[in-house]
This record gives sequence, C-alpha cells and structure tokens, in this order.
Amino acid sequence: MRWVALLLLVLASPLRAESIVLGLSQDSVSITASFDGSDILIFGAVSRTAPEPVDSGALGVIIAVAGPDQEVSVYRKSRQLGIWINTAEVEVDRAPSFYAVATSGPLNEVLRDTEDLRNEITIPRAIRSVGATVSDSGAFTDALIRIRAKESLFQMNEGAVDLEQDTLFRASFRLPANLIEGDYLARIFLTRGGRIIDTQSTVIPVQKVGLERWLYNLAHVQPFLYGLLSLIIAVAAGWAASAGAAALKR
Repeated sequence: MRWVALLLLVLASPLRAESIVLGLSQDSVSITASFDGSDILIFGAVSRTAPEPVDSGALGVIIAVAGPDQEVSVYRKSRQLGIWINTAEVEVDRAPSFYAVATSGPLNEVLRDTEDLRNEITIPRAIRSVGATVSDSGAFTDALIRIRAKESLFQMNEGAVDLEQDTLFRASFRLPANLIEGDYLARIFLTRGGRIIDTQSTVIPVQKVGLERWLYNLAHVQPFLYGLLSLIIAVAAGWAASAGAAALKR
C-alpha cells in the first residue's frame, strides 16, 4: 500500500524533471524502560516530469540520518613514569550523537567530493572541529569515529539503499539502544553522475515515554527525591539479597 500511495503522489506532483517523494515506516521513536533499539524504514520514489536523461550519469540515492549535535572532548593518553595520563585534548565543536549514511552504490560513484563538502553528508564532513591546537587534530576526529562506530552510533552502509528501476528506493536503519532524546534529521539526496539534483528532509522525534520519562523528569526536576528513591531501592535490593542468601543456608 505504501508503494501505491507513493506512485499516486508521483503522478500528482508537478515537480522538477527529477525529484524525491518521501515516506517513513514510523513518524517517531519511543524510548521505554525495555527499549533495546529500533528499526526504521525510509522509502520513497523518484518523480519525473520529463524522460529520464541518458547522458548525465547514473542515478544515485543517499540517505543520512543524524541525531542531535554534541560538543565532545577527545583525549590522547600517554604513559609517563608508568602511569597513563591525558597528554593532549581536542574539543570537537559539533559531532552528531548518532549518524548513519546509506547509499545506493559505491560512495565515490554516487557522490562527488565537492558535493560532500558543500552538504556535509559523509561522517567526517558531519563533524566540525575548529581551533584545535595540536598538529594532528585529524587523528582525534578519526578516534571519535572509531569509538562511535563500535557503539553503532556511526554507521556507513554503501549499497544499502535498494533502488528499483531507478524509481523506487528504500533503506532500513538500525537505531541502537543508547540513543539520546531529540529530533533526528533524515536527509535524502538524489544524484546524477555524482551531482546532487534534489534533496528532501524530515524530522524523526525520539523521546522517552512511560517509566523512562517519569524517572528522567524526576532526576532533573526533583533530584533530592530521585536520590532518596534510589537509596531506598538500593537498600531494599540489598536486604532482599541478604534474606535470600540466609534462606538458602537453611
């Protein structure tokens, strides 16, 4: 049914020669007490008001999903006198808390470097670090990318966009359990010969709900009560464990 609706929109939309019609499998993501991640499907179609060009390069689709930006401090540790200590630091002015990119083909075929520089699509381009005083500041950015990639917070998936007949496309993204709240921006780029010919974007809200929301609000609005409740729970858990161990000894 989603594909039928997209095709109807394509036929009804008086757009440019080639443009994007966008859809989502879900409009928001809810973080509950048992949240262990979520899959979200981004799909769409290419609307055409003229025949598909044959001499301007292959069609490509790139989808990027970005979480709220953060300021991050990246440290380098060195061993001195037998002790590991922080010896260098780079302040990253802007780094997405989550960033995933999926393409319909090899990145170097669907996106030119100049377009990447202009639109900040790939992971290194999405990270902004200015004013660094160390000579090899790029190594700190690379380290941040490696760390977040291991946590599935940074994802680069070449060829993960399924593009059918140069018209219908879709890609599935895995959102890990360690997401932060906020608005996640999904950007879709339509390219020809590596040049961007159309873009669309939409926002996916990610919010805590239920018990998670109640605990979050309690911790930030009434921290004393939250601390007292945490202490009571810890004491009760310790007493229950002790009582259980005593019962087993009998």
